[in-house]
Amino acid sequence: MKYLRPYDLAREHGISTQAVRNYERDGFIPLARRTASGYRTYTEVHAAALRAYLALVRAYGYATGGEIMRSLSTGDLDAALTAVDRGHAQLLRDRSTLDAVGRTVEHLTRGPALTEHTSSASGEPLSIGELARRLGVTAATLRNWEAVGILTPAREPVTGHRSFGATDVRDAELTHLLRRGGYPLEHIRTVVRQIRTAGGTEALSAALEDWRRRLTARGVAMLDAAARLGGYVTLLDIAPAGPPAAGEPAPAPESPSTV
Repeated sequence: MKYLRPYDLAREHGISTQAVRNYERDGFIPLARRTASGYRTYTEVHAAALRAYLALVRAYGYATGGEIMRSLSTGDLDAALTAVDRGHAQLLRDRSTLDAVGRTVEHLTRGPALTEHTSSASGEPLSIGELARRLGVTAATLRNWEAVGILTPAREPVTGHRSFGATDVRDAELTHLLRRGGYPLEHIRTVVRQIRTAGGTEALSAALEDWRRRLTARGVAMLDAAARLGGYVTLLDIAPAGPPAAGEPAPAPESPSTV
């Protein structure tokens, strides 16, 4: 078996040996064996783990990448795959919302007013809690968006509770999308106001095109992460036996024993 030094792992990725030690400490790569003199020795399993972790960070971020690797370190493959699935589900939701907003922009360029909500089949107003759950954010976040002028929900006459209609929900979904794209609230407020007033949509179109490129880059990063992660799982030998490969006949059932 070939043994590797911290320097060997670090050099491949252009990181410091201290970073490698930190990743080991945090459970992102397996613990290294120590020589009699106390030096760390790594193997190809550690190298594969580091490749997988760094690819996961690029695709899913530090929190999810660390969650996946820590789950694998305990042999919990299902927990790791669940985290992967959540990332893909979020990407799919982002694409769906982006497409819905794109249709809104197209509508605005063809007509003077927006008359149809683009992402909700229900015309019933939502409470702040319902909208927060729909988007996966906190109610405090929605109140902050209202405070800076992005959202303008109605108020119930008796209770004073916020009521988010179809246009408010659209604005909240657009804000959530652009925030994940890294846009500041001031920029988003301008974009949302453009949508509301059916004014120029050039800024919105540019923002959406930039976010589409980011989603594509994230999808490609997920493909690379899947390959790296699959290689690491194979080395760990924790995956259950899969179905026969395409074109390979399934084994015939055993005949019942005869007496």
